[in-house]
Amino acid sequence: MNLANFDYHLPEELIAQSPPADRAGARMLVLHRAEKRWEDRWFREFPSFLHPGDCLVLNDSRVFPARLFGHRAGVRSLPVGKNNPKRREHLSGRVEVFLLRPAVTGGREWEALVRPGRKMRLRERIEFGGGLEGEIVGRGAFGERTIRFGGDADLFTEFEKIGHVPLPPYIKRSDNPADRERYQTVFAREKGSVAAPTAGLHFTPEVLAECRARGAETACITLHVGLGTFQPLREQQVEQARLHAERYSITEENASKLRAAARLVAVGTTSVRTVEAALREGPIQARSGETDIFIYPGFQFRGVGAVLTNFHLPRSSLLLLVCAFAGTDLALAAYRHAVEQRYRFYSYGDCMLIV
Repeated sequence: MNLANFDYHLPEELIAQSPPADRAGARMLVLHRAEKRWEDRWFREFPSFLHPGDCLVLNDSRVFPARLFGHRAGVRSLPVGKNNPKRREHLSGRVEVFLLRPAVTGGREWEALVRPGRKMRLRERIEFGGGLEGEIVGRGAFGERTIRFGGDADLFTEFEKIGHVPLPPYIKRSDNPADRERYQTVFAREKGSVAAPTAGLHFTPEVLAECRARGAETACITLHVGLGTFQPLREQQVEQARLHAERYSITEENASKLRAAARLVAVGTTSVRTVEAALREGPIQARSGETDIFIYPGFQFRGVGAVLTNFHLPRSSLLLLVCAFAGTDLALAAYRHAVEQRYRFYSYGDCMLIV
């Protein structure tokens, strides 16, 4: 499959730049796979599509302020010719660090994207303010850097003090204090994501209560969103693409709910990937680990029966997952309809329910 076949035209003005005033006020495009049709609805109607025996699968990963700003610190020796005296350069300049995940769970080394990446070499130091410093101690295959943070203070506490909400690059503004609450689901618990599981942003406690009143159970899984979810695909032939691994976990309490469900309704693509990754090992059990599962058309779903998701970037792994679940022709036709009907796209935009 050619990645170019999973493209669509989106006017820039349809990319939502801020959340709706009402968290649950989004539009919802409902796709009926068996009937190959869709209908325009509102997210507040979501509970009416649930039945007794359904189980909502919610990703309870919590976004942390993963974007840090600092400046280069220290000096370095420059290469010189035979007849030139040695020169040392005092390093300076602003540095942006986008944290991805701990290199080792609980450790002080983190994988990160660094800008300007080409200038930042091994052993260079970065001062972030507030007494927090880091040193570049490694680099990855796609330009990632490994940063070792100094000190012994809890790093998540430090990130909360000086970090910024990691809004996606298609949101053309700086983060503001309101984003700390709105770029977070109401059921977020476990810190570790660098992007929100955005389908969950629409839920309020009242909507969740209505879902339960319809006879639906709720179960939480945890998948910490990282490069595997949001990095662009680099290969033009879909089958050759690979995703970065992301950490996930399922408790026994939640695994038992998933096993007992008549239908699993996955809230977001991260919930889909976690359920389907777990089912590769057999019946869902309590487990934790990493997954690089890549779902594209032709994938055989073993557990997920319905999906609530936001609209995704062209040529992305998330759009391919939607096409795998809904059928490529139906999904792309529905996307064109959403553009024509002026739906709002991406993280702070409207949503799609596939049944």
